[in-house]
Amino acid sequence: MSSVLQDTRDATSGPAPSYDAEQYRPGRPITDWEPENELFWKSIGKRVASRNLWIAVPALLVAFVVWQVWSVTATDLQDVGFGFSTSQLFWLTAVPGLTGGTARILYTFLGPRIGQRRFTALSTVVLVVPLIWLGVAIQDPSTPYVVMVAIAALCGIGGANFASSLANIGFFFPKAGKGSATGINGGLGNLGVSAVQLLTPIVITWSTIAIGTAQHRPDGTPVHLQNAAFIWVPVVLVLAAVAWFGQNDLKVAATPFSRQKIIFKRKHTWLMTWLYVGTFGSFIGFAAALPMLIKTTFPDHSVAAYAWMGPAVGALARWAGGWVADRLGGARVTILSFVGMAASIIGVISFLPSGSDTGSFHGFFLCFLAAFFFSGIGNGSTFRQIPVIFRSAHLKGLTEGTPEYTKALKQSEMESGAVTGFTSGIAAFGFFFIPALFGSMAVTSAMWGFVAFYAGCTVVTWWFYARKGAEAPS
Repeated sequence: MSSVLQDTRDATSGPAPSYDAEQYRPGRPITDWEPENELFWKSIGKRVASRNLWIAVPALLVAFVVWQVWSVTATDLQDVGFGFSTSQLFWLTAVPGLTGGTARILYTFLGPRIGQRRFTALSTVVLVVPLIWLGVAIQDPSTPYVVMVAIAALCGIGGANFASSLANIGFFFPKAGKGSATGINGGLGNLGVSAVQLLTPIVITWSTIAIGTAQHRPDGTPVHLQNAAFIWVPVVLVLAAVAWFGQNDLKVAATPFSRQKIIFKRKHTWLMTWLYVGTFGSFIGFAAALPMLIKTTFPDHSVAAYAWMGPAVGALARWAGGWVADRLGGARVTILSFVGMAASIIGVISFLPSGSDTGSFHGFFLCFLAAFFFSGIGNGSTFRQIPVIFRSAHLKGLTEGTPEYTKALKQSEMESGAVTGFTSGIAAFGFFFIPALFGSMAVTSAMWGFVAFYAGCTVVTWWFYARKGAEAPS
């Protein structure tokens, strides 16, 4: 039954229009949305935005599971009879990053156009295809390498969901809450990496839930690698249904590509993309590569026991990074992130085996945890910077409450959403390049390259966003 909410006057936004409460129910398209109107936000907006956020989080988490399932599955292939080399295994973990990053760019512009509800449901349900194919193929050690590469590529579409999810969710929240909201969505969604790396070693030993044939490790232990894929199929289907019936399509966010493409002419699109490559690109690339790094560099230590911890630290730190950046400023926190990452990777290098020195696994691992922590902090702070930068640029010199101000505000929201998705797409290629680098060159050389890159990112952040008189303080 429809009802009408009549706001009298908001001290910040002036007279508020009447709102048809029916449109804010689950599953309905929303045409009126004013998160910056304090009265609207407290009476309707916050509740609706929170519902959409908390449905998006588990859907994004399981998408990350599909994206990262190869990072841990690949470590078991040689043990059950697959004749792939270590280099080939690193490449299998890298391929989902290539397709995920490419698909993210597409999803960035499609997501807001189609709507949060429909796009979340559809982009989630399609993930059953690579999961089922992986579960079937991994039971046969004679499966050709090229088939495994194709499956890994399809798993990459799980990573693309991040771009549409973050772009869409950002439209639901006011400026003051965007950092926290995207931090929650991205941070808890990123926990899918830890979930798959923690649970896979456990579920592959469960014969009671296995569908298909068992494989055997060299010591004769039976395992069911297909469980790593099949166990997520019902979860995907349930979450897709929940999104379809529980979320909303925000019509005010629907924008054709012809209007969104303006972001490619904005200098700060490219600068923030560069910085997000440094934060999220490192997070997702290290998450993909760490299990194989442990297995090949410190083979006496359990991948299952340790690999999941780094992504968990990074994911939770992202949440904190968004929250802190809302209060201290994104640029300051981003600088802290890059300095911390550089110092952490120098620590990793110092503990690697070299010559007759066998290195120190615990030193290596603790420094890697620190790198994950600082990358997560930076993930949250950079995503807080983007809407601040574009909002300030578009609203400069305008008077609040005027038609010009309202139009500019909507344009800034549209552009910051598109930039958020685009930067996440480019940064996702870190998932590809970091494992590929470790599979193609000396680990130490690759690590020093990361340190140099983080130093450059620190300078860029300080010059454009943090120093006194910076072009775009954020």
